[in-house]
Amino acid sequence: ETEPLTSKKDVSDCNEDDCKENGLLMRNPKSALRLGEDGNKVRASQGDKGEAAQISNGYSGVQSTVPCNGTGEVEDTQCTAPAATTTTTTTTSTTCGTEGQQQLVELEDRETWSKKIDFLLSVIGYAVDLGNVWRFPYICYQNGGGAFLIPYTLMAIFGGIPLFYMELALGQYHRNGCISIWRKICPIFKGIGFAICIIDLYVASYYNTIMAWAFYYLVSSFTAELPWTSCTNPWNTGNCTNYFSKDNVSWSLHSISPAEEFYTRQVLQVHRSNGLDDLGGISWQLTLCLLLIFTIVYFSIWKGVKTSGKVVWVTATFPYIILFILLVRGATLPGAWRGVLYYLKPDWQKLLATEVWVDAAAQIFFSLGPGFGVLLAYASYNKFHNNCYQDALVTSTVNCATSFVSGFVIFTVLGYMAEMRKEDVSEVAKDTGPSLLFITYAEAIANMPASTFFAIIFFLMLLTLGLDSTFAGLEGVITGVLDEFPHVWSKRRELFVLGLTIVCFLGSLATLTFGGAYVVKLFEEYATGPAVLTVVFLEAVAVAWFYGITQFCNDVKEMLGFTPGWYWRVCWVAISPIFLLFVTCSFLSNPPELRLFGYNYPYWTTVVGYCIGTSSIICIPIYMVYRLIITPGTLKERILKSITPETATEIPFGDIRMNAV
Repeated sequence: ETEPLTSKKDVSDCNEDDCKENGLLMRNPKSALRLGEDGNKVRASQGDKGEAAQISNGYSGVQSTVPCNGTGEVEDTQCTAPAATTTTTTTTSTTCGTEGQQQLVELEDRETWSKKIDFLLSVIGYAVDLGNVWRFPYICYQNGGGAFLIPYTLMAIFGGIPLFYMELALGQYHRNGCISIWRKICPIFKGIGFAICIIDLYVASYYNTIMAWAFYYLVSSFTAELPWTSCTNPWNTGNCTNYFSKDNVSWSLHSISPAEEFYTRQVLQVHRSNGLDDLGGISWQLTLCLLLIFTIVYFSIWKGVKTSGKVVWVTATFPYIILFILLVRGATLPGAWRGVLYYLKPDWQKLLATEVWVDAAAQIFFSLGPGFGVLLAYASYNKFHNNCYQDALVTSTVNCATSFVSGFVIFTVLGYMAEMRKEDVSEVAKDTGPSLLFITYAEAIANMPASTFFAIIFFLMLLTLGLDSTFAGLEGVITGVLDEFPHVWSKRRELFVLGLTIVCFLGSLATLTFGGAYVVKLFEEYATGPAVLTVVFLEAVAVAWFYGITQFCNDVKEMLGFTPGWYWRVCWVAISPIFLLFVTCSFLSNPPELRLFGYNYPYWTTVVGYCIGTSSIICIPIYMVYRLIITPGTLKERILKSITPETATEIPFGDIRMNAV
C-alpha cells in the first residue's frame, strides 16, 4: 500500500501499537519532525545516511529529531516495517540545549528565490563587477594579448569553474551560510566562516569608495560641457595640457591632461595628502556620495533575497545594455582598429613566463569569486533539486565572456586616443586599475560627440556593476551570521542589516580622506588577495579530504540525480587545491611593490598590509585550538569528534511517496 509522505492521516494517527500491528511508518508523538504540503524538511544524521533504507524515488529515508524531555533524557522509539520488497527504517537522534534550538529553527521553511532567474542574475551580477571592465583588459594586453587567452581558459577549466561549482553545490545542499555550514561538513574548520565575514567587511570598506568616485563623476556629468575637458577650472595647474583643443598644443614630459587633474585634484584631492602617514581631512563630497550608496544598498537587501532578487533585474542587466552601446560607439571611432589589434595580437613568447600563468590564475579566481561566502549564501536559498551544475556553467561562461567583450569596449577607445595623440597605443594604455576608467576612458568620452550622454550612461554602468557586487558581499555576511545565531537575529534582519551598513560606512572613512586612494590601493592588494586564496584552499581541502569526495558526490547525486564525473572529482581532490597553492605561493614570494600617483609606498606599509590580511585568516587556527579545548575526551577523540559532522542536513521531501508494507 502506497501512501503520500504528506498524508496527515497515517502519519499523525499512527501510534506504537498500530505500527507494530500494521507495519506502517510510525512517528514519535514528541518528535520534532514537521510534515507539510510544500517541500518539508527532516533531518538525517550524517552517519545514518548509509544505513537508512531507500525510498522508491532513490533518496534515502531519514530520521526525525526527538527533543529532550523534562529530565534532559531522550525517549527513543524505533519502528521497522517488515516489508516484502521495500523496508523503511526511522531512527532518532539526541539534540539538546542551544543546539536543539538552532536545529528546530532550521526546520522552519527557509526563504527561497521567487524565480530561478533572480538567482542567476544575482550570481552574474556578483561575478561581473568593476574588475571585469578594468582589470581583465589590462592583464590581457600586458601578458601577451590573444596568447593570454590560452592560460586564462585552462585556469578557468581546471581551477575557477570547479571551485565555483563546488561552492554552489555546498550551499544548495546544506542550506546554510558560511559559518554554520561547517557543523555539517567539518566542524574544526568553522573558523573559515568567521574569516570570510571579516574579509567581506574589508572589501566593503574600500570597494564602495570606488563607487563613490563613480557617483561623483555621474553628478558632475550633468552639464553641457564636462568639467574634465578644459584647463580653465580652479583645480587646474600650469601643467594642464588639452591636446584635444583646436589650438596647436605640444605634449611635453610634464604635461598633464585635464581628465587626470580632475580625478587627482578635484575628486580625490591627493595633492592635499603627503601619503599614508598623513592622510589629511575627509572629503565631504565623497562622504555624501558614499552615504547615498549605502542607503541604496540597505533598502535593496534589508528584506532578503526577495527584494534583492528584484533589484538585480536592473543592476545586472543594465551594464550589458551600456556595454553594447559603448562597443558600437567605440567601433565607429577613428583608430579603433589600432586598439583592437594591440589588445588581441598574440605574443607567444609570453607563455613561457611564469608570471603570465599566475596572472591568469589570479584573474579567473577573483573574477568568479569563490571564497567570499556569497555563492554559499545565494545557493542556500535555492530549491533543493535546482540544477546548480547547469547554473555554474552558465554563470561562469557569461562572466568570462563579459570580461573578453569589455576588452573591446576599452581598447577601441584607447585606439581612438592613440590616433588623436599621434602616439602608440602602449603609451596611452599606461594607466591601470581605476585610473583606466576615471582618466583615460573618461577623457575619451569627453571628446566624443554627445559626450554628456555617453558620460552619464558610462558612470551609471560602473555604479550598477558595483552595486550588485556589494549586495552579494554583504548578503554573504548577513546569511552567515543569521544562520549561526538564528535565536538572536532571525526575526531582526532589518536591524542587523542596518547595523552592518553603519559599520561598513564607518570603516570606509579612512578611504574618504584626501589620501584615501592610497588606503584603497593597500586594502585591494593585501587585505583580500592572499587571505581569500588561503580560505578557499582550506575550504577545498576540508571538503575533498575531510568531508570526503565520495560523500560530497553523493550529496550532489541526491540533489541532481547524477554523480559528478571523474573530471570534477580529480579537480576537487587535487588540481584545484594545487591551483590555489600555486597562486598563493607566487603572491607571497613576490609581494607587489605599490606605487600610486608618483607616491612610493614605504616598507612599513607592506608589513601593515600583511597584518591586515592575517587578521582575517588568524580566525581559522584560533577556532581550531578553541574547538579542541572545549571537546571532551583524549586528544585522539577530540580530533575525531572535531572532524566529524556534528549535525545533519535537512532534506526536503515535498510530495515524495514512500512504500511501506
